[in-house]
Amino acid sequence: MATDSWAQAVDVQEATTVPVQFDFSRKNDRMEFSRRVRGEINGNIVPNKTENGGRRDEGDRPDLAEQSLLNKMIRHTLVKNRNLVEVLQRDPTSPLYSVKTFEELRLKPQLLQGVYNMGFNRPSRIQENALPMMLAEPPQNLIAQSQSGTGKTAAFSLAMLSHVNPANKWTQCLCISPTYELAMQIGQVIQQMGKFYPEVKLAYAIRGNKMDRGSKLQEQIVIGTPGTVLDWCTKLKLIDPKKITVFVLDEADVMIATQGHQDQSIRIQRLLPKDCQMLLFSATFEDSVWKFAERIVPDPNIIKLKREEETVDTIKQFYASCNDKEDKFTALCNLYGSLTIAQAMIFCHTRKIASWLTAQLTKEGHLVALLSGEMTVEQRAAVIERFRCGKEKVLVTTNVCSRGIDVEQVSIVVNFDLPVDKDGRADCETYLHRIGRTGRFGKKGFAINMVDSPHSMNIIKQIEDHFNRKILKLNTDDLDEVEKLIN
Repeated sequence: MATDSWAQAVDVQEATTVPVQFDFSRKNDRMEFSRRVRGEINGNIVPNKTENGGRRDEGDRPDLAEQSLLNKMIRHTLVKNRNLVEVLQRDPTSPLYSVKTFEELRLKPQLLQGVYNMGFNRPSRIQENALPMMLAEPPQNLIAQSQSGTGKTAAFSLAMLSHVNPANKWTQCLCISPTYELAMQIGQVIQQMGKFYPEVKLAYAIRGNKMDRGSKLQEQIVIGTPGTVLDWCTKLKLIDPKKITVFVLDEADVMIATQGHQDQSIRIQRLLPKDCQMLLFSATFEDSVWKFAERIVPDPNIIKLKREEETVDTIKQFYASCNDKEDKFTALCNLYGSLTIAQAMIFCHTRKIASWLTAQLTKEGHLVALLSGEMTVEQRAAVIERFRCGKEKVLVTTNVCSRGIDVEQVSIVVNFDLPVDKDGRADCETYLHRIGRTGRFGKKGFAINMVDSPHSMNIIKQIEDHFNRKILKLNTDDLDEVEKLIN
């Protein structure tokens, strides 16, 4: 997709935002992306929906849409996924196809060129099985579990681009995403992949793009949020839903957690022809997601990531008994002075404690970065990038950073506050995600838990019982013992 054709596609929407390629490792590109998706569209200030107006509970729980966007922004390459892929075909007698190269897919030459231009040398594990199904004739429906960073956006983007007939000047492929930021991210992927396929054009169905009722879109691919897409199909009649051949629903788990999106998605699906190809993706497959997927996607093939056993085998776990936060800080300083540490992540329960701890560590001369929920997603991405590059050795954070952040140099995780659920019991899932930030890529890792009350000691016992793993006591005042146990 050449730049001029993209500009023309956006002109049809009367929008001021023209999709360009962004490199999120560069500060200027992150700032420009932020301006485009959070700033002014057609003179209307678009409020930051995903930040909930700055209102968040004191525990700083991560917003699913924010977390997904953050993961997309900070990942420069595909994740190293060790999960096996389980494929359940709607027709068990049909041969199971998988590919090891993109050439095997018999793509249009201009799309193959776009794939290689993006840096994909071979299909990822999820792409090996998903792409043959998505590109099959006759079309096959698909429900796929895939975390951010596994190449699923590139996979369904390639499927949409492959199924488009550029000679037909109407919308043929429809993709809905929970937020306009995530929709813009998908557009970036399609732009890059379609760089050498200028005949295909894209439109964004997002808030602020004002269209005249009754005019018809000529763009073959439309990406947007459920409410705006539904309006474009029904009230404004910009899209004839009966001409849609591919329908993609991305981030299904985030979608159903957003008020109204689930019903809007189902209403869109009911407008589509019965032979329309349905593709649904979700990072998780809880019961609510399954029920939603079954309503949206009839007779699907299913691709699931076989869940890895919850394992802490490569992580040595300890707890340190303390009296209060000042005592915990002293223990932390003793630990840090005794360990050979590349980088450390320290988890706090609240922003207030995280800010206090950051200030104290900075006074002690440590290079410290702070990450918490009042920051914009772009600010968080910048902090993580600095930490990943080693410009700060310590990252103090709340639960907004408990999942999906892979930094190879992290050798120790400290739970300054233990993770608990709303009932005050051990949140073992969050605990696993937290300590899983160390021990990455087969390396040894260490987790230190600060215990400052009988209640927090009880939390340690609950965690031990859940994982059937003993957490050893560490006397942080005895530096010789610390070195012996940990180094």
